[in-house]
Amino acid sequence: MGDFFERIIDIEVTAEAAGALADQAVDWMVAEGLITRETSSIGMYSLQVDKGYKPGPNWEQACADREDPRWRPGPVAVIVGRDQHVGGQGSDEADSATCPRCDARTVIINYPEEWEPDEEAWQPFSDAIESWKETGEGSVTCPLCGASVPVTEWRFGSGFTLGALAFDFWGWPPLNTRFHAEMSARLGHAIETQTGKF
Repeated sequence: MGDFFERIIDIEVTAEAAGALADQAVDWMVAEGLITRETSSIGMYSLQVDKGYKPGPNWEQACADREDPRWRPGPVAVIVGRDQHVGGQGSDEADSATCPRCDARTVIINYPEEWEPDEEAWQPFSDAIESWKETGEGSVTCPLCGASVPVTEWRFGSGFTLGALAFDFWGWPPLNTRFHAEMSARLGHAIETQTGKF
């Protein structure tokens, strides 16, 4: 069956501010009883960290579906640092990227005809992402309008997001919209969400 997660990604925080903001978010979730300070690696498979915070006594308040007994919430991983976050199950590449200057869409994986990325189309984005991870800067030149655009401004297809702070909720029922809104307000930034399976 596998292990499912829901991820919340802060898409605006800088790498320099992410650590302190992560601590504030954890403090808030602990105060609300959503998680505890105790950590565990059981049932958690985030690649960037080994342990996450165990669910607290009020974890159900963050969830939309509280009644299904099949859900057994696991740890919440807090991921700090510039990274690419991929939902779903499978490819590490985005399926498309849209230029924010001219709205031209670059197809990287041509579903459903193809299931592998077009390496030539993906390479400029891959190089820019690696540069951004290391230095905080990386740009891609749009093949249509010729604008050099920071890779963080490109609009990638669903399930692929760049960000310096993310929270993985392993085994939790779907999080409710009120919790999403509160988390965004606490972070002070826009967020994106993903779901996936390990």
